[in-house]
Amino acid sequence: MLDCSQFRSLIIEPVLSKLQVYSKDAEEILVFTCASESLGGHYLAQVNGPALGIYQMEPNTYTDIWVNYIRARNQMATLMALHLGCNKIPEVDRLVYDLHFATAMARIHYLRCSGKLPVATDVEGIWEYYKKNYNTEKGKAKKDECIKKYQDFIK
Repeated sequence: MLDCSQFRSLIIEPVLSKLQVYSKDAEEILVFTCASESLGGHYLAQVNGPALGIYQMEPNTYTDIWVNYIRARNQMATLMALHLGCNKIPEVDRLVYDLHFATAMARIHYLRCSGKLPVATDVEGIWEYYKKNYNTEKGKAKKDECIKKYQDFIK
């Protein structure tokens, strides 16, 4: 498991700031997602599944974000190229070894979602937003388990 304080200060905040999409609310949804999906960075690849990285992003989602979101937004494409060296779509396995890149992709995933991000202090709201927009109805995440993983991660 990653040290959550360092994860926030060395990964999330600088990456989101460079992409001009930082907020405390965005930081918290990413911390929750990382805690829920990979036990705070314990898993880098889904056990018996295709998802990769600390946010466990599936390759199909990854490709869709690039093709239908980043490429359609010149400013985001420029920021990804400038700050993360993405002049073309990187190989999906970069999600495994590049925490900055994986964080950028998870944040961009949430940028595509409708509705406002929940307030950073609203754990119930964070859960609901995560479940609806990241794990989805078909996902296996359970509310009590995810909230416990999150609380353990932020200790």
